[in-house]
Parts: sequence; C-alpha cells; structure tokens
Amino acid sequence: MCGLSSLRCLRVLLLGNNRIQRISDVDGLTKLDVLDLHNNQICQIENISCLSRLRLLNLSGNRITRVENLQGLNSLTELNLRHNSITSVTDVEHLPRLQRLFLSANNISSVDALACLWDCGSLSELSLDGNPVCVESCFRQSVLRCCSPHLQLLDMKRITEEERRTASVSARKEDEKKKESHKQAAHKERRRLAIQNAAQQWEGLKANLELPAQNDTKEEVSPDNSPAHSPAQTNGNAQETSPDEPRRLSPLTVSAGGSDTRLRSNSRPNSPRDPRLQDGSSGSSVQSLSLSESHVAELDGDTLRLFGPGALETLERCWGVQTAASVSTIIFRFIHYDSIIPSFLRIRLKFPNLTHLVFMECSISQLLQLAALAQLRRLEQLTVHPEGNPLLRLTLWRTFSIYRLQQLNLHKINGTEVTVNDVIASERMFGALGHVAATETPRFRLLLLLEESRKRQLQFLMDGRGRRSGQSPEDLKENGRPMGDGVCRGLFNYPSRLTDSAEDSASDRSVSVQQYLQGLIQSASSRCVKADALQKIWPLLFSEIIRDSVLDMRDTHTYRHNSLQRLTHTH
Repeated sequence: MCGLSSLRCLRVLLLGNNRIQRISDVDGLTKLDVLDLHNNQICQIENISCLSRLRLLNLSGNRITRVENLQGLNSLTELNLRHNSITSVTDVEHLPRLQRLFLSANNISSVDALACLWDCGSLSELSLDGNPVCVESCFRQSVLRCCSPHLQLLDMKRITEEERRTASVSARKEDEKKKESHKQAAHKERRRLAIQNAAQQWEGLKANLELPAQNDTKEEVSPDNSPAHSPAQTNGNAQETSPDEPRRLSPLTVSAGGSDTRLRSNSRPNSPRDPRLQDGSSGSSVQSLSLSESHVAELDGDTLRLFGPGALETLERCWGVQTAASVSTIIFRFIHYDSIIPSFLRIRLKFPNLTHLVFMECSISQLLQLAALAQLRRLEQLTVHPEGNPLLRLTLWRTFSIYRLQQLNLHKINGTEVTVNDVIASERMFGALGHVAATETPRFRLLLLLEESRKRQLQFLMDGRGRRSGQSPEDLKENGRPMGDGVCRGLFNYPSRLTDSAEDSASDRSVSVQQYLQGLIQSASSRCVKADALQKIWPLLFSEIIRDSVLDMRDTHTYRHNSLQRLTHTH
C-alpha cells in the first residue's frame, strides 16, 4: 500500500483479495468511510488511528492474531474480523459507536478473552460462531450476562427476554460465588497470618523460659519446693477430682535432662468471634470458632484445632450439645502445656466423646506433666509430637504414661498399640516405685501430698479397714499393697506453676498446715481428757472388775463351762 496519502477526498477503499502484508500510507485519508482489506496477508492491525471518520472496516480472511490498536476510530460502527487466527480481543471498548462485531472462525478459547466487550455499551450484534469457546455448554448465557443490554443478535440468533432473565440470574449467582471465593481467600490469608504470628510468639516464649542449671544429681527438697510449701496440684483420679480441691506437690519429680521448665508470663490476646473459615485444605466443613491476629480455633468435622494461647478461650464458650458431642479429637499447637492443664476438667465436662489428644509444640518436658491428663474421663489415643516437646527424649515416657493413665484405658500412644505386655512392664517399673513411696512415706506427709479424694481413700484404708481387722497402721504398711493402686498412682502428680500465684500458693499451704495442726491438737486433747477421766474412775472401776471376777469364779465348774462355750461361739 503506497501512494494513497494524497487522495484526501477518498471515501471508499476496496483492496480485498490481494497480497497486502501490512497496512500503511493511509495517514492522509481523513475522509475515508469504508476500508476493505479482506483476504490479504495482514498479520497486525496498525496505522489506522488517524481514520476518525471510518465507519466500516473489513479485515476478514487475514492472519491477524490479536485485536488491538483501535484507538481513534470514533466513528466505526462495523468491524469484520472473520476467518483470522485471533486468540484475544482488546481495545474494542475504545470504539464508542461500534454496533456490529464479527469474530467468527477464529481461535478464541475462553470467555475471559472477550472481557473488553463487557464495556461496549453500543454493541447490538455479535458473531462468535466457529470459535473453540462456543463448545462450552453455558457459552451463550456467559456472553449474555456480560455483554451490553442493547445486544440484539448473537451468532445471527435474536436474543429473547427469557434468555436475558436467565443470564441475569446466572450473573448474580456468579457474583455471589466470586464474593464468597474472595471472602474465603481473605479468611485463608488471615488464618495463615494468625498461625504464623502464633508460631513467632511461641518462639519468643521459648526464648523467655527460665531454665535452671542442669546436673545429674537428684533434686533436693528445699523449703520452697517441699510439700508444705508447694503450689497447688492440678491432677488426680479422673473420677474423684474436683476443681476446688487443694493440690499438693508430688515427692517424685522427674524432668527432661534434669531441668525444670518454668514460664514467666502467659498473655492471652482477645479472641473476637469470626464467621466460617476455610482450612488450608478445600474442605467446606471447616468452621472458624475464633480468629485473631495471633490465635486460631477451628472445628473440622470431629477435630478441634487450637493454635496459640488465646484459642483456649474457645473452650469456655457455650457449646451446643450436638456440636460438643461430635468432637473426638483436640489438637493443641503453639500453646504451653502448663496453660492447657487448667482446661482439662472443662474439656472432660464439655466433650463427652473425646478420645484423642494431640500436642504439637507444647513444651512438654517432664514425665509428671502427663499425670495431669488423669483429670479426663477417658482417652483412647495420646499423640505427643517430638517437635517442640523435649519429653520424647526420655525413653520411659511411654511406660510412665501407661502406668499413670491406666484408668483412661489408652489404646494407642503416638500411633502404637498399647499391649498387655506394655501394661505389665509399666507396673513392674513404676508400680514398685509408687508402692515404696506410699509405704515408706509417713502418714502425715501422705496427707499433705494427696488431694482430698485421695486423703479420704487413705483415711479409709488406714483407719476404717484397720479397725475392722484389728491391725495398726504400722501393720497395714507391711502387708502387700495396703495403700491401694489409686493412692500409689496419685503420688505421681504435677504441680501447676501457671494457674496459682505465689500469694495463693502460700495461702493454700498455710491453710493446709493449720488444718493438719488443728487435727493433731484435737486428737491430743481428746486423749488427755480421756486419760483424766480414766484416772478419776479407775479405783471404782478396778473394784468392780475384782468383784465381777470373784462372783464369776465362785462356781468353778459353771465358770469353766461358760468360758468354753464363749470360745466355741467365737471361733
């Protein structure tokens, strides 16, 4: 194309069926109305932005792959691009008067490639037949719900009002679906950030842990950690524990590597309630119970996941009966184990069908920490991940769990079945240790160490059964297992250092000591009173004994007969 710029008054230019490869030399054709370049070898739309009066442009049967460079064609009403290799359409929204657009027999494969058509408000006729996109079953509705309401013909077929209504309803549903998708994506991002923040806080928390010097010697009892000055204990028998019972420090302390881990601070951020939240997986059953910047609590079917300390507040909310009954597994992550212990009793009451507990990065480091699980009613599976839980470095942690939590009827520990041989081995190892502790520890010290339910059991064993059998407490200690397995297991307890402040601990110890001293004083006073009374009545009593003996033995034959008869009835 050359030598055309001088034709200033040219209105119609027909150059179809040639071998033109490039549009050029049309800058001076300012009055051109029709430009026909069909069946040429043109590969790109270009150099036509100066044709502001052009009304009809025919580029069908060329090699064009992309609709572009249409700015400036303000008068164009018809654009024919049939039988090209077009894959995407752009710049059509810059044609304010475009009414007819023909894109048949191209390579358009998706409705998204026609996105610019949605802004063509004057478009009344559109042809897309012969494109791969037309194979889609909802192609016609997809185009109708996105195109201008002035569109009358689509692929040479008139659009009915019923089709428009159907397309409108489909468009609303699609918009709602997109909004829900965006909402879910936003929730997923918030969840990811919350878990990330909880992990960062957990790392900072571990850095603030107070670790005493490690050594290979046994821990000595000092005034600060002796039973009389110990903080309240938070575990015991699952059937007899109450939240108001005074709790004592166990005389048996086993820690990982000889270290005692203490937490300096425990802050719980606010946990505003949040709507449904999708899990990292695409499951639609995941429900967000609580979500903030640093904690996540979510329910996925029968599994409750808790990330960060603030998620524990979810356990205090009002749970529906069916929802709570459906929970069989609870997963804790990035939460210090000592802060979880006060929730065990609440978990026992709220979730009657709970069978599995999972602890991930909870800083479980001592064998005795597992004793707190005895507050639960039953537990079939226990999983403690090695990451973030130094306890698993101890070879005896599984054996201790089987012994101390025998009443929970554990079936699996870390995915491994608990066999009869495991139970026997745990009894041999820790049962003997508990028996020695129970029998060799003085009675007053046992009363200080055990919780109220165990004290009642001990009183029954030491007083009630002993009186009936005519044995003294010292005799009872020498016979097999007089303390009972429950009392022996009860000595393996773990003191909570997070739930009780120093003032509360000192107050509890003071009250317990006072109660014990008052009991001793009352017992001593009672014995003194009885001794004084006996001294006063002893002369008269002695005279009566002598008189009764003389009267009974007055008749020797009768006395012997009655004595033998009493012996016979007694045995």
